[in-house]
Amino acid sequence: MATLILVRHGQSQWNLENRFTGWVDVPLSNKGREEATIAGKKLKDMRFDAIYVSHLLRAIQTLHYILLESTDLRTPIIYHEEQRIHAWEHFSGDPQNLIPIYQSVDLAERYYGDLQGLNKAETMKKFGNEQVHLWRRSYDVNPPNGESLKDTCERTIPYYTKTILPELKAGKTILIVAHGNSLRSITKYVEHISDEEIPTVEIPTGAPIVYTFDAAMKLQKKTRFS
Repeated sequence: MATLILVRHGQSQWNLENRFTGWVDVPLSNKGREEATIAGKKLKDMRFDAIYVSHLLRAIQTLHYILLESTDLRTPIIYHEEQRIHAWEHFSGDPQNLIPIYQSVDLAERYYGDLQGLNKAETMKKFGNEQVHLWRRSYDVNPPNGESLKDTCERTIPYYTKTILPELKAGKTILIVAHGNSLRSITKYVEHISDEEIPTVEIPTGAPIVYTFDAAMKLQKKTRFS
């Protein structure tokens, strides 16, 4: 059996302020830190074979709070994508005593382009509810100079299939800590959700989603922690 756990970061400061965030690297709010801690308590007895996390601070902070609650005594080690860091972070040690963590921009949130930093309610007043709804909830309509959900899928799903899926096929337990749209992309792939349906799928902040698969990678069970 393979196990995949998805956790969207806790509420960020700009979630709280109702602003488009995207790739702006804002931290968790007080509520977000509480959500991440609660997620950690729910997952505290799970032993992760590998962890994958977005490069953005709110995802990294969420993972930090999850690990603080873990009963696993192994040492978490982050492996970076940037080539110079990756080349210089080699070390001698026992892999059995480590939790490998891989940080990737491919797991980052959807890039909202010119909308980043804008208040969502004020943006609706300026451009109209229908237009903003299209930017936020359609599959293939791009916000000004930003990514559509389709664009996000086109970078997140290949990363998942190339890097994470082989680990699952080996029967491992994998944790991914990322964002609403990058996790929506992975959910689309895992659950075979259509282009028309995926924009309506909600990934709540700080609430783990656990998938279990059989040896043929057929989905056996989905569990949501509220």
